[in-house]
Amino acid sequence: MTIKELIEKRTQAWNKAKTFAEENKQDNGTLSDEDYKTYEGMEKEIHNYTREIERLERESKMEDQLNMPMNKPITSNPNNTVGEEKTGRASNEYKKSMLQALRTNFRQVSNILQEGIDGQGGYLVPEEYDERLIQGLEEENILRKLGTTITTSGEHKINIAGSKPAAAWIEEGAALSFGDASFDQIVLDAHKLHVAIKVTEELLYDSAFNLEEYILSSFSKALANAEEDAFLNGDGQNKPLGIFVKTGGGELGVTSANEKITSDEILSLVYSLKRPYRKNAAFILNDSSLAIIRKLKDGNGAYIWQPSYQQGEPDKILGYPVYTSAYAPEIAKGKPAIAFGDFSYYNIGDRGTRSFQELKELFAGNGMVGFVAKERVDGKLVLPEAVKILKVGGTA
Repeated sequence: MTIKELIEKRTQAWNKAKTFAEENKQDNGTLSDEDYKTYEGMEKEIHNYTREIERLERESKMEDQLNMPMNKPITSNPNNTVGEEKTGRASNEYKKSMLQALRTNFRQVSNILQEGIDGQGGYLVPEEYDERLIQGLEEENILRKLGTTITTSGEHKINIAGSKPAAAWIEEGAALSFGDASFDQIVLDAHKLHVAIKVTEELLYDSAFNLEEYILSSFSKALANAEEDAFLNGDGQNKPLGIFVKTGGGELGVTSANEKITSDEILSLVYSLKRPYRKNAAFILNDSSLAIIRKLKDGNGAYIWQPSYQQGEPDKILGYPVYTSAYAPEIAKGKPAIAFGDFSYYNIGDRGTRSFQELKELFAGNGMVGFVAKERVDGKLVLPEAVKILKVGGTA
C-alpha cells in the first residue's frame, strides 16, 4: 500500500472516529465505557496508520540515499576548461583513499590523507562525507530542522539587544531625550561529542558490503540522538543548553491547574507567545503528551489536533506544526511538558569538521576493528522569550 493510500485511509478513519464520537454521546456529553473503548480502538488504528506512513517515508529517504550515485553527473561541457579541479578533502582521490584506509584498518594510508589530519591523530571526513553526515543529522534531529546552525572556527559570540529605543512626544523646540542602548552576549562554545562502532574484519574486506553507507548511517543516528537530547534537556555542563531547562531555556508561559492538560491551557500557551514569534511557531512535545492533546476539543466541540493530509507535512495543533521527540519531557507533576515557539532562535554552533579515527589494537584479539567519529558542537536559545513552556501543575 502506498503512502498516499495510507494517508487517505487515515483520513477516512479519523472522520469515522469523529462521527462515532458525536453520534454516541450520552445526555451528559460523554461516551459510555463501552463506546469509549471502541473510540480508543479507532484512535489506535489512526496511530498505526501514522506510524506506518512515517516508516515508509523513512524507507523512501533511505532508498533515495542508497541509490545516490557516488559521483555527481556531468552537467557542463567536458571540453570546457573553465573552473578549477577539486583539491584537498573535496577531491575524489581523498575520498577513495579514505575508503581504502577504512577497509584495510588504516594499514594502507595514502599520502593524500595527510592533508586531512586533525589535532588528535584522526583523519578529517572528506567534504562529501561531511555534507551527507549533516544531512543524516537533519533527518534524525528535529532541532537541526527547526534551529539555526552556525559553523564556527572558535568561540562564537552573539550580540543580543538588551533594551529597545522608545519614541516620546515632545513640544516644538524642546530638547530631545536619549535612551541608553545596552547589549547582552550569548557565547557558543564547543562541547565534544563522539560515537564509536565496531566492525568485523570480514565486513571490512567484503567489497559487496557498503561500508561507507553503514558507517555514515550508524554515526548519523547516534550523533543525532545525543544532540537532540542535549538540545532539549542539556544543562550546559560539557553539553549544549536545552530548551526545557529552567535557566537559559524557554520562558514559562502556562502552568496547568493539575496533571490533566486542558484545551484552554493549550490556547493560553499559544497566546502567551508574542505575536511576531507566532508566525513561525511550532510545538515540541513527547508522544505521551500528544496522546492526551489529541483527545482535547475547543469550545465548539472540534478537536484541536489536526492530522496532516499531505505527505511529508507535520500534524498540527490549533493550526501550528507539531513535532514529537522521545527526549522531550514526559508529563510529570511540577515538570515542563510542552514547548511552543519559534525555534529558529535556538542557535547550534558546529565547531570545525567532524573526523574519523581508527582504533588499531583495542579489538584486534576479537577480529574486529573500531572506528570513532567526533564532533564539537554547542547550542543555546538566544532569545528565551521566543519559546514558551507549559509546565504541569503542582510541585515536583
